[in-house]
Amino acid sequence: MDSDLAPRVVRPTQRILTGRVVRLLEGYPREVRIGQPVLLAVVTAASVTGLLVLLVRTLISSGGGGGGARRKWKDLKKGPEFLVTPLRVRDAAGVLYEVELHGHLPQSALHPGDHVQLTLRPQDPDLPPKVERIVNLTTAQPLRPRTATVWSHLGPPLLLQAALGLLLLASVGACSVLTG
Repeated sequence: MDSDLAPRVVRPTQRILTGRVVRLLEGYPREVRIGQPVLLAVVTAASVTGLLVLLVRTLISSGGGGGGARRKWKDLKKGPEFLVTPLRVRDAAGVLYEVELHGHLPQSALHPGDHVQLTLRPQDPDLPPKVERIVNLTTAQPLRPRTATVWSHLGPPLLLQAALGLLLLASVGACSVLTG
């Protein structure tokens, strides 16, 4: 009998959902998965530059000044965490939908009762769809949640080092082909 009175939460199948925000549930962290081939390629290319810098440092000074702290493979492989906030929205027909908001929004951007238009993207079959973009029709404000990426997790220093390593390997390869 109680199950008939409780509102049913449905997962939307459409790409665009328009309705009113009913509730922002408590957020929780989730990890971004990092593909091992991508990580291996970046770390290998960065290691070439790291070895060259270490060799130059050794030749220039005999003092043992180690560089900055390096992150371990396990830490890099783990991936960054991002905030997942379940969001419940009721459409004009009275159907209650649940979607997931990944990342961060400004604190005053979304409130219960706001009229919103959500652009959704499906995820795993056992998870609600992910919100890609929000248009808050109450405030006429377009919003896009910001989340951590693989590239922000690896960081500019490691990516720059990897780019230099690839450039160095390409230069050595080109010289060996031209002279060989």
